[in-house]
Amino acid sequence: MSTTTTKTELEDVALAAPDKERLSALLVGLDRPPRPSALSASLTFGWRAMLKIKHVPEQLFDVTAFPIMLVLMYTYLFGGALAGSTQEYIQFLLPGILVMSVVMITMYTGVSVNTDITKGVFDRFRTLPIWRPAPMVGYLLGDVLRYVLASVVMLTVGMIIGFRPDGGVLGMLAGVALLLVFAFAFSWIWTMFGLLLRTEKSVMGVSMMVIFPLTFLSNVFVDPSTMPGWLQAFVNNSPITHLATAVRELMAGNWPAADIAWSLGWAGLIMVVFGVVTMRLYNRK
Repeated sequence: MSTTTTKTELEDVALAAPDKERLSALLVGLDRPPRPSALSASLTFGWRAMLKIKHVPEQLFDVTAFPIMLVLMYTYLFGGALAGSTQEYIQFLLPGILVMSVVMITMYTGVSVNTDITKGVFDRFRTLPIWRPAPMVGYLLGDVLRYVLASVVMLTVGMIIGFRPDGGVLGMLAGVALLLVFAFAFSWIWTMFGLLLRTEKSVMGVSMMVIFPLTFLSNVFVDPSTMPGWLQAFVNNSPITHLATAVRELMAGNWPAADIAWSLGWAGLIMVVFGVVTMRLYNRK
């Protein structure tokens, strides 16, 4: 019996059956569409994350106005005291504060995850025949656009007020690329908290408690050699310090192999540990 004949017979049977039975008969007889690949499913969820930004553009406040405020405030408040002039300080500050701003923005991934869980959206995702981590990976891919926008805004403002990296465009691109890799991995921490905690406020509160000490206890603002010895031991081994140093040196036209290796190593470790924990929580949620 040919495929056309089989479908025709199924349609004849379905027409004589009640509505639900008719629909079931038609669905059983028709071929199912192919299951989407892991990449396709992840990109689809990433596109969904970007559409949410389109419909709620206020979400871009933290990647536009906030970075501008940080650059101007720290440059003109501390530039004269720490480096003798704002022109000198911006060369040291901007790569570090770029790292700080993007790392702080990553916390909103956890907030978005928690919001969708509260609304019951994730219950629908789990019923779909897709790669299980796709919704999580999609969130992170969508947020990469936010990190890129924050980087462009901060570098533009920095160039306006006097930032002149010796590494030129290639140096800046290399620094931003390394930062994006680290931010993508770092975001897995907040997806875990988004699944683990009950409310958006609790996710924000825990995120702040982790991010503020981690970013301020680093070499983002000053050289660690001016700090007490016990504090230097922590700061010099902080992942934010390694990342800020690597981005700063890349933009200066150098190749800090050790700091790049440390940054990528931290990113890999964070992704493996928190990615596994996140997916276990997601499957049990």
